[in-house]
Amino acid sequence: MNKLHALVLGATGATGKELVKLLLKHSNFSTVTVFVRKNISINHEKLIVHKIDFSKLNEYKDKVFGDVLFSALGTTKNVAGSKSQQYLVDYTYQFEFAKIALENGVHSYSLVSSFGANKNSFFFYPRIKGDLEESVKSLNFKKIQIFQPPVLIRQPNLRRLNEKIAIKLLIELNKIGILKYLKPLSVVDLARSMLVEALSIQHDRISIYKPKDLYN
Repeated sequence: MNKLHALVLGATGATGKELVKLLLKHSNFSTVTVFVRKNISINHEKLIVHKIDFSKLNEYKDKVFGDVLFSALGTTKNVAGSKSQQYLVDYTYQFEFAKIALENGVHSYSLVSSFGANKNSFFFYPRIKGDLEESVKSLNFKKIQIFQPPVLIRQPNLRRLNEKIAIKLLIELNKIGILKYLKPLSVVDLARSMLVEALSIQHDRISIYKPKDLYN
């Protein structure tokens, strides 16, 4: 296999951090380029870091070249400050970046979405994810992979109280056979699945991975 060039959005997030680590170690990838809003502390001969302003993506078009785009960008309303700002990060920035990547010849797109993503959802978060999924499907990448993980087990220092409660509750319910299809998944396992599937030979142009497809 020819050496690949990976592009990563969300490299400072829980899943993105693990994905970058795996990509840097993997022999099939010669270059890993990350696009971030703040500096990262990783130094590696294969790593290229571009600190960018996502509100001015057109200014960075000449840097968006590679083979596979991994998009794990995301935020919460509390962090973003409002629903409109969350929509910018979770939908607009990712979709606009994906369009630039496609125009520049990137052939494969791997997206972290969410279980329950639905553009018609009554709830805001799954509706954003559903909007993005539908928009991405319209792009003419040779391969599109959409991951819909359940509740993610992030690194200990990143876990919020509500996450800890939800994870603990689900694990207890799983033990008695309830909601097993929503068993919490570690970000390491999600990142590993994204890498494996990105390198797989598949016949479907669009593949959607639900929680049951991500458990090892």
